[in-house]
This record gives sequence, C-alpha cells and structure tokens, in this order.
Amino acid sequence: MRLIARFALDNKKDFEIVDVFDKKIERQKIDKKNPVVQSLMPKYPAAIWMERKIRDEFGIEFEGAFDKRPLVKHERFPKNIYPLRKDFEKKDIEFDDFKPYKYEEIEGDNVFTVPVGPIHAGIIEPGHFQFSQAGERILHLEVRHFYKYRGIEKMVEGKKPKEIKKLVERISANESIAYQIAFTDILSQAGESQIPSSLKQKYFTVLELERIIHHLTDLGAIPNDAGFAPALAFMSKLAEDARRVMAKITGHRFGFGAIKEEIELDYETLIDFVSHLKKEVEFFEDWIEDIASVWDRFNTTGALSKEKALKYGVVGIGARASGIKLDRRDNDFYKNFGFKMQLGKKGEVADRFMVRIKEILNSIEMIKNFKTGKNEKLCIKEFKDGEYMSFTESSIGELFMYMKIKNGTVERFYVRDPSHINWQAFHTTIYKDIIADFPLINKSFDLSYAGNDL
Repeated sequence: MRLIARFALDNKKDFEIVDVFDKKIERQKIDKKNPVVQSLMPKYPAAIWMERKIRDEFGIEFEGAFDKRPLVKHERFPKNIYPLRKDFEKKDIEFDDFKPYKYEEIEGDNVFTVPVGPIHAGIIEPGHFQFSQAGERILHLEVRHFYKYRGIEKMVEGKKPKEIKKLVERISANESIAYQIAFTDILSQAGESQIPSSLKQKYFTVLELERIIHHLTDLGAIPNDAGFAPALAFMSKLAEDARRVMAKITGHRFGFGAIKEEIELDYETLIDFVSHLKKEVEFFEDWIEDIASVWDRFNTTGALSKEKALKYGVVGIGARASGIKLDRRDNDFYKNFGFKMQLGKKGEVADRFMVRIKEILNSIEMIKNFKTGKNEKLCIKEFKDGEYMSFTESSIGELFMYMKIKNGTVERFYVRDPSHINWQAFHTTIYKDIIADFPLINKSFDLSYAGNDL
C-alpha cells in the first residue's frame, strides 16, 4: 500500500490526522492536551517530512519517529509557536537564539563534508545539500529545504474558494496548469457540478503542453550537465517556442488563469506547432543517441531501483523510469485519446532522459486527438460545505490537493506536491556516484522547490 499524504486538521476541540493511501483513507482524533500519535516513519519513509512538518506546524508528537528535527522551522524560529493552529494569529514573531541544525553526516578517516547552497550560483530557488565525501565519491547526502516557506496553507484560511485561485495557480509555476486543474476539480465537486467532456479535453490539452515545455527544458539541461552544451541550445529554443504558444493560446507564458469555466483554444496554432515539434524531437533523439560521451555519463548514473522507488513512494518520471506503472493519466478518458505509459528499466539518468522524450511524443499525439469543436461550460453557482480531494498528473508526477470548506470559506487547504515525495528519495540515487554528477542527477529529476516549500 502506498502512502500519498499525511496531514493534520485543527478542529478546535481536537486535532485530527488524515492519512491518504492509494487504497484507503484513515483518520485519527488526537487529544489537544496530549497530542501524540503513532509514527508511520518506520514503514513509510515518505512520512518523514510529512510528520516533521506537522510537528513544526501543529505541535503534534509522533511516537516511534526516528527523526524529530525541525523541518520548516529553521535555526532561529521560536520553539513553541505552531503557525497552523487555529489560535495562531500573530503578524510578527520574535526570533530565538541561533540553534545549530544537526545534519546527517558520515564520520571517519578521510571523510569530509561539502555544503552546497542554500544560495546557488544561478537563477534557482534556495535549497541546501549536505554531502559526506570520501574523495570524489558521495557517501551520503541530506537534502534540506523550506528556506522559502511561505505559509500558503495559513494564508488561504477564511477566504472564499474562488478568492484563492490566483494564489493556488502560482504555488509552483512549472506545474501551474496541473494545480489549476486539481483546484477546478475540487470546485466542481464542491459545487456539485460535473466538468463537461469537451471542457476536460481542453484542460488536458493545455496540461500536456505544460508537460511538453517542462520536458523540453530538461532534455536540454540534462546533456548540458554532462558537458554537451549544443543540446541546451537546441532545446532552449524549442522550449521558448512552446512558451510563446502557451502565451498565445492562454494569455500567459506559464498559463496563469488558463483553466476557467469556459475555454476557447486556438487549435490551429497549437496543432501547427506540435506537428513541427514532433519532427524536431525525433531529430533530437536520433542526434543525441550518437553522442557516446553523453551516454557514458547517463548510463549507470543516479540509479533508483524499482525496490527503492516503491519503498519511498516515488511518483512521476522518477517512478516510471524505474519501471513502476504509476500515472494518474492511466484511465479510460486519457486512453481514449492515445495515452500510453512510458517506462524505463533501471531508473538511471538515461532512463529518465528517454522517458521524457517518449512522453513528449505521446503528449503530441494526445493533443491532436483532444481537439474538440464543442464549447461547453462548467457552471458552479455555490459551494457545499465539506471535504474534497483531487489528483492530477503534473509534469513532475502525482499532485494531491485537499480542501475543507466550512460556512462557505476555506477551513483547511493542503497540497502534497510530487516533489515533496521525490526529494526524500533523491539521496538514495547518488550513493557511490561522484560529486561532479550531482547536477546531472538533480536535473534528471528536476523537482520543484516552490511546490515543496508551501
């Protein structure tokens, strides 16, 4: 059984832990005077960050947890402040004295540490990577994020559902369409309205274009980190062309505001572009396959075995490249328009690279099949109080979204970005690789910092 999400609710009289698995949902009430619950860490490694986050935000303790370090509370964050409790209303806080963070490090003769980040030499969001090294070989890596923790879950409380749309669609820009679709699905559930089939086709058309853009960017960056810069130049041009098409058909380069109750798409522009893109990607595939130095770096590097991917609950490209059949598009609706799951075998950089190429070509096929002349509309008049959940396959992987509506406003909002799962498994892929391969392996997953750091 796969753990998808573990999060907490403050019901004023008690706390509640919600565990979302792929086959069931479990709930536990917790006494506020003694907020303790059994940890899932020993069985589900994906729960580690989830539980540490809950502990920081709600003050709930996890019995049997083997990692109780702060996660979102960095070195000077006050110890006894829990920002997601309903009674927390402070606008400002006084910082505590500096408390050093204890990293997981390997000790021994000739072993040393290499800190990378959180500020990086490039246009990249903050994230820290702490390496234990023996020469060039990586012995261990700890990933530490949440430097840009924005308090989004608290920010949306008390607002009407439609009022938070602009914020939700900007949580993670390279997954904006996926976030909008998940959010719109929740609104349709709460409004007891079904999204018309033709409108779904339009939603998924834009989602596949977003996936193509993300994959194109990665297909240039991955070889570049292996020393083959021409691939970056070639794919950067195609990614920019795709961004311009996105802007033309949605009004924004990142598709902000694209998923609405009614959509008209410029199919002529889109079909012309993807038809041209198919030829360019096929040329690129033939070209890159003959660059032996690239494959010398791709093969055997950053391997994530199927067993480890399953153990850590990995999703998206990371899972499929390791041979796991996991994709939220694997349903009758998508299959009717040509969806075919793309799988790798060994979970190496080479697998993640090739799965991206195959997914682009499959996305192009689906975009052509999604074309519809109908102009149906989603009509939502009011929202019914209740709890709602939604799943979307973003360009990174399975996106999970939850919203509780009470008295017509948002009582609780929670997102589990695919990156929140995959970042925790990332350290297992670099064991015995050299530190020079770290950027290459990192880019082959291309995870979101913003989607992770809510």
